[in-house]
Amino acid sequence: MRNFNEWIENFKESIADYKYYVDFDKVYAEVDKIKVELNIMNSLIGSQNIENDFESLLKEYPQILKCIPILIAKREKEIIAIDEDGSFNFNFNYFNYSISEYKMFMRKTGLFELISNRIINNLVDYVLGVESGLSSNGRKNRGGHLMENIVEGYLKKSKLTYFKEMDLRDIETKWGIDLSQLSNDGKSSKRFDFVVKTSSCIYAIECNFYSSGGSKLNETARSYKMLALESKNIKGFKFVWFTDGIGWKSARKNLEETFDVLEDLYSIHDLENDIISKVIK
Repeated sequence: MRNFNEWIENFKESIADYKYYVDFDKVYAEVDKIKVELNIMNSLIGSQNIENDFESLLKEYPQILKCIPILIAKREKEIIAIDEDGSFNFNFNYFNYSISEYKMFMRKTGLFELISNRIINNLVDYVLGVESGLSSNGRKNRGGHLMENIVEGYLKKSKLTYFKEMDLRDIETKWGIDLSQLSNDGKSSKRFDFVVKTSSCIYAIECNFYSSGGSKLNETARSYKMLALESKNIKGFKFVWFTDGIGWKSARKNLEETFDVLEDLYSIHDLENDIISKVIK
């Protein structure tokens, strides 16, 4: 018999992997898209007559327009700017204003000063830094998949065949099992993060990680408790939940209630101790 208090004490504060901080593959890919244009723009570095040189360059190579937004850390190609001189919605995919107004944009954003005063030496290197910063802002999105990545890693390590993001109806169709108890007779839908099918059982797996508390944790615990109870009597089917994170310590009561009814509720500590090979057979 497992002890809940001992189990939750092993929960982790963070599960950041090496790609969590900066996704350099994405950074390089974004820079490569505009590398030619940035190198053309490099000819303006140190210019003593930046406005005229920019105008001449833009006339000869209008494609450089598309690389300007990233110089102010914007990936969007439409940028709104408003001041006492008016309201503008610049488009950097094509000219929707005159060259003089794009020069105004470069002047007022400080880009002319940045380039002409040799504050930077290479726009490609500069944009690599900008993209790295933007990538760090995407940590929240990457963090949402970290627990799934961890569980998937252990599924691969166990050499199990698995399916990702599978709906109840897809499971029913593929293996001819009746899961109407889980879908309220087809009135609601449910998608599992992973599904593993062995010769004796279908394992439907959910996984999540919470580094901070909140009402969502209580709702998740109650929802999965209900799922555990509804699935208990379905022959050849098991619901498995992998969860972790110190956020649960603020919602431990609700998690404990689920722990008491869901036999297959595990943490990263359990994964590290080879729980998958013991559970999925």
